[in-house]
Amino acid sequence: MATGPNTGILLGFAESLDPACALARAAGLDFAEIEVHHFPDGESRVSLPASLPGRVVICRSLDQPNQKLLELLLAAATARELGAGHLTLVAPYLCYMRQDKAFHPGEAVSQRVVGKLLADNFDALITVDPHLHRVSRLEDAIPVKSARALAATEAMAAYLEGQLDKPLLIGPDEESQQWVAAIAARNRLEYCVARKQRYGDADIKVTLPDRTYRGRHLVLVDDIASTGSTLEVASRELWKHRPASISVMVTHALFVGDALARIKRAGVEHIWSSDSIVHPTNRIRLAGPIASALMELS
Repeated sequence: MATGPNTGILLGFAESLDPACALARAAGLDFAEIEVHHFPDGESRVSLPASLPGRVVICRSLDQPNQKLLELLLAAATARELGAGHLTLVAPYLCYMRQDKAFHPGEAVSQRVVGKLLADNFDALITVDPHLHRVSRLEDAIPVKSARALAATEAMAAYLEGQLDKPLLIGPDEESQQWVAAIAARNRLEYCVARKQRYGDADIKVTLPDRTYRGRHLVLVDDIASTGSTLEVASRELWKHRPASISVMVTHALFVGDALARIKRAGVEHIWSSDSIVHPTNRIRLAGPIASALMELS
C-alpha cells in the first residue's frame, strides 16, 4: 500500500483512539473516528465519514468481541457502500481463535465461523500473536486474500532493554516458548520454560525448571493474560526462591476480573503489556510494526 495523505484512510473506534491515531500517523494515512451510539435497547448506530477513498483500513481489537464484532461488520458493510474497494482489518487482538475443533458433539467451531465472517467482509487482515493451536497458519483460520500475523517480540525486546540488569526470562508454560526464546535471542539473555498442568479454568500447577532464581530479576513472558491464573501460580512458585524481582511482560492484556490484583499479590512488581488492547499496563507500542505491514500489503 502506498502512503501519503490522499492514498487511504484509517478508521478507528473510541475505545482505542490513541493507538489507532498513532498507527495512522506511522502509516501516512488520514484518520477518522467511527462513531457508535448505543440505544437503550442495546442496539448500536454506527456512523462513518460520508465519503471514503478506495482503500480503507479499519482498526479494532476484538477483546470483548460479541458487541464489537457486530459493530465492526456494520462498519465494513457501510464502508463498501461509501466507496471502499479494498478493505483491511487491523485487529491486533483477534477473538475466537482457541475453539478450532468441536471437543464435544454439537459444539460450534467458533474459529471457523468467525474466520469466514471476517473473510466475507474484508480483503486483508493484520493481527498480532494470534492464539492458534491446531491451525498453524492464520490464513487457514481467516481465509482472506492477504493475512499477516505479526509478532510483538521485537517491540517487547526493545522495551526490555535497560529495564533490568541481566534478567532471566521465563515462559510460564510450553506454549510460551516461542515468545520467550525470541526475546531472549534478541537481547542475548538466558531463558527457561516451565511446565503447566491444567485441571480446570483456575486450577493450575506450574513446575519450574531447575535454575538459580535467588537474587535474580525474573521476567515472565506470555502472549495472553486472561484470568491470570498461570502467571499468578508461576509467580508464587518463583517467589519461594527469593528473587530480586518478578516482572510480567505480555502481548495481550485482557486481565479479566481481579486478575491484575491477584498477579500483584503473588509478588509481581512490574507488569508491561503491548497496546494491542488498551490497558493501564500498556508500555509497548505496536504502531511501527503494524504500519510496516500495512505498507507491504499489495
